[in-house]
Amino acid sequence: MPRDSDAPLPLAHLRVMEAGEGVALAYAGKLFADFGATVVKLEPPGGDPLRRAPPLVESGAGPQSALFAWLNTNKRSVTRAPDAGAFDVLLDARPPGARGGEAPITALISWFGESGPYAGFAATDVTCRALAGVLAGTGPAEGPPAMLGGIAGAVVGGIAAFNAVAAALFSGAPRRLEVSIHEANVAIAEYQATQGLTHPEVDRRHGVNRFAPTSPLGVYRCREGWLGVTIVTPAQFRAFCDMIGAPELGRDPRFVMGIDRLRHADELEALFVPRLAERTADEWFAEALERRLPFAVVPDIARLLATPTHRARDAFGTVRIGEAAFEGPTVPQRLTRTPPLAGGRAPLPGEHDAATFPARPAAAPRRAGGLPLAGLRVVDLSMGWAGPLCTRQLADLGAEVLKVEALQYPDWWRGVDPRDAFFAERQYEKDIRFCVLNRNKAGITLDLSSAEGAALLRRLVRDADAVVENYAREVLPKLGLDYAALSRERPDLVMVSMPAFGGTGPWRDARAYGSTLEHASGLPSVSGEAHWPPTTNQLAYGDPIGGLNAAASLLAALLHRARTGEGQHVDLAQVECMFPLVAPWIVAQSATGSPGPRLGNRHPEHVPHGCFPCAGEGWLAVAVTDEAAWHGLCRAMGRADLAADPALTAAAGRRAREVALEAAIADWTRGRDAELAMAALQAEGVAAGVVRWPTRLYEDAHLRARGFWQETDRAWLGPHRQPSAPFRDAGGAPFAVRRPAPTLGEDNAAVLGGLLGLAPAELARLEAARVIGTEAIPVSQRKARAAVG
Repeated sequence: MPRDSDAPLPLAHLRVMEAGEGVALAYAGKLFADFGATVVKLEPPGGDPLRRAPPLVESGAGPQSALFAWLNTNKRSVTRAPDAGAFDVLLDARPPGARGGEAPITALISWFGESGPYAGFAATDVTCRALAGVLAGTGPAEGPPAMLGGIAGAVVGGIAAFNAVAAALFSGAPRRLEVSIHEANVAIAEYQATQGLTHPEVDRRHGVNRFAPTSPLGVYRCREGWLGVTIVTPAQFRAFCDMIGAPELGRDPRFVMGIDRLRHADELEALFVPRLAERTADEWFAEALERRLPFAVVPDIARLLATPTHRARDAFGTVRIGEAAFEGPTVPQRLTRTPPLAGGRAPLPGEHDAATFPARPAAAPRRAGGLPLAGLRVVDLSMGWAGPLCTRQLADLGAEVLKVEALQYPDWWRGVDPRDAFFAERQYEKDIRFCVLNRNKAGITLDLSSAEGAALLRRLVRDADAVVENYAREVLPKLGLDYAALSRERPDLVMVSMPAFGGTGPWRDARAYGSTLEHASGLPSVSGEAHWPPTTNQLAYGDPIGGLNAAASLLAALLHRARTGEGQHVDLAQVECMFPLVAPWIVAQSATGSPGPRLGNRHPEHVPHGCFPCAGEGWLAVAVTDEAAWHGLCRAMGRADLAADPALTAAAGRRAREVALEAAIADWTRGRDAELAMAALQAEGVAAGVVRWPTRLYEDAHLRARGFWQETDRAWLGPHRQPSAPFRDAGGAPFAVRRPAPTLGEDNAAVLGGLLGLAPAELARLEAARVIGTEAIPVSQRKARAAVG
């Protein structure tokens, strides 16, 4: 719905200075600016280099980048550095030697952090994501890995910077932070890194639009359009087979589990792909909605921009720079009381040089020292990946997070095996994925379908600051536990709901996995080689992206509450969280009428650019960003002949001979170890990164040097390694993993007895009634119990 012009902007009281270059810096600043902060962008006299990034639009004052304009809506531009001390926040992406002055809260944003072997590396979005383990599993089984271009990695880094700074603002205490874009992107690869330890098939390429541990998970041609299909559970596969008129497939014992279907993917696709071609993608999607299957129409960018569901939610706004106007994604943190601005005007270079920014009186901190969110209490009703990643970020920053599960329905990332042995052996306590996402939290059990369980949750909420939930839309209202009900217990409550397509509109009840969200975002339509089908880029991109954005939305709402005492509901459509990743193509479509060609592993500006084979089945991502990098590449390869050729000095000349140059690079890399080839190129200033398999991140020299992997021990699982948050106090160690993930109901006594004051006899009675407890109820007993009831 359109933004009410009278709605307050939650960060309008803040003054933020943005210094340096890069998309991560600009996107962090965009989040502040679009929520109302005064954001002053310090540019060099010639303007930020991003102003020259394609596509260009005519502003009336010369060509300007549409992508730059979208990243810099509602900001001011200066070319003379103001006093950083006049600002509440300094977002600083300048090299260490170019920095000057600090604000009470300063965030140093860089590709790889302030220390470690990669700290001085040249990087691009693609080479950074390659080293973060994001790219290795996508593309043909034989390679090369498929490398999505664009700005996805930098957007993730920008969200991480916003979250760290917003938490520091919440505490009110001065803080100097550093944010690693590389470490922020490891969160995208965590699933494969953890699952690959025990399920090696997750840590390999299975082909275009194929990912372990399930199948089908891809994009398929219909009579008209493309359909994104994700099937995980046996019940979903049976429903899918019924839908396409092939019920016998659903009963075939070979195809019960996802990994078995993946092993028979060629056989299965030969059977169902012709069926999908009999109807349009829209027809299949309409039936999938009725059957509650996690499918989506895969739009091209023009259709994405025209989608009524997104238009009704104000997902795209008008961006202006000078005389030019076009559309771009609205930031997705949809706070219902204090929504962000939908679009806005970007400044011309130095447009606000005449402005002054007087010093501001120092504010007294609400809390000094310790973790920035210490004292904040969050009730976590979420499960899986997206919601728990949101609350993990809050817990890492010091919030007290109370995770609520039920004996009848524990978090599904504990495992979904229905067999009795799974429960008898407590296998649900041994899944490392769950443990990685739920560290630093307390865990209780409550049967929310019972009157007593629901009443106890309402009591918990009375003393909580926030609630996070990712149930299907209709669940909490049926239980009397939706925002309307819980805000009666705590009027200033902030509550985040995370439906796939938002809480309003015809798709509000659609089921989705992270892959479904990517399918619906339009991203597959611009990914991969031109002759491929629309290409899925990651097992479940939408999950971690949704979780990071949910944390940002909650922190923005809490900052508003800290000043006004007003709580609110956040209706976070997870698909909209994907749109900033698609922004380069969205703004191109709107500004020029085309998103541009699908380039595969090539790049619209960097030439050569690609993924090259190395010895021992390794791969190396290489990006030649400018003339200096081109000559560095030639020196590293020992190709003085190429360096001396004047026709290759400019990118246009290299583009004309791109195939031959790619072959020359491949000839050089093929006989070299990927690590050594990367080191040789980096020594010459060339952006290069090993395409790291997720499980190899545990041994990455840079991450180890930065203490990124923290050793943790936990009952039932034993010793394991936890990834750190992507932000830390500058020059310090990562924020600590203070406690491992809770076992089921581990903190019942401490929370229900300690916080709510229930006597031991009352706790024993609730446990006997299975309202609470510490052992999951087997599926077979749940059915028997339901029948008796």
